[in-house]
Amino acid sequence: MQTLVTGGTGFLGHHVARMLLAQGDAVRLMGRDFSAVADVLAAGAMPITMDLRDAAAVAAACEGSEIVYHIGAKSEPWGRRADFFAINVGGTAAVIAGCQRHAVRRLVYVSSPSVVFDGRDQINATEAVAYPRHFASVYSLTKKLGEDRVNAARDSLETVILRPKAIFGPGDRALLPRLIAAARRGRLPQIGDGRNRVDLTYVANVAHALRLAGTAPAAVGHTYTITNDAYPVLWDVIRQALAHLGLSTALRRVPLGAALAAAGLLEASSTVTGREPTLTRYSASILGRTQTYDIGAARRDLGYSPIVSLADGIARTLATMEGMGL
Repeated sequence: MQTLVTGGTGFLGHHVARMLLAQGDAVRLMGRDFSAVADVLAAGAMPITMDLRDAAAVAAACEGSEIVYHIGAKSEPWGRRADFFAINVGGTAAVIAGCQRHAVRRLVYVSSPSVVFDGRDQINATEAVAYPRHFASVYSLTKKLGEDRVNAARDSLETVILRPKAIFGPGDRALLPRLIAAARRGRLPQIGDGRNRVDLTYVANVAHALRLAGTAPAAVGHTYTITNDAYPVLWDVIRQALAHLGLSTALRRVPLGAALAAAGLLEASSTVTGREPTLTRYSASILGRTQTYDIGAARRDLGYSPIVSLADGIARTLATMEGMGL
């Protein structure tokens, strides 16, 4: 099967490409820097150097594909609002246009549970949770607008939306590594009471879910949340990682309200300086609130269940981080 993976040079895209190649697919990777994916190129993946902001080129790249996995996005906690819109909304529109123009059979779009996060605790939330009136970040807003465009294309294209929660694993440079880096600088406080549970998802499980979403007949036109279905206490996991790396687990405790207030001031300062704030209101909420999700729909329609347990995923990730000196 001929497939195209946007964001193929990134953390998740790399893992998806490896899984698709292993099942015999012909894989093309869209991205900008292929230095980190030499293994999949050696295994036969074809590189397509491209920026999602180049709408005409993105649309043309879809030619010849039966399935497009649209993973590419701007997902940093901070950045220019215009860039989030250009990449996450404009880039998605370009991918959809390319799929429609070149008779791609199915588009699998990677979104995020943050599109329904309103800053309050979410417990066992399903895909039926409504979008909030106010989004927690510009990233969340633009991913929601991407969902809107995918859903609007359902009459002309098979579409599936996946919302994986808090992806981690070997190769991750965002989730645990950012927290570890802050801890090494002595700038990682525990936000909230430390009892909040958060679904984490090992990257191989997300790649597995994407592969299933590419072919499952019942998935067409639907949205699915993907997790490890384990919902650990987040700060227990963070302290486990710190202890494994020989770092102090005695973290200063900051009430969530105070963290949100401080983050607001840091964001205001960053709009002047242009530098990324050390904490955003969105990040504070993510670290201090409970966020657990019901994956019953994915189990039913995709036949999804985690192929790597949370404990094994954490162990593999920590071993990789230790080997890299993180």
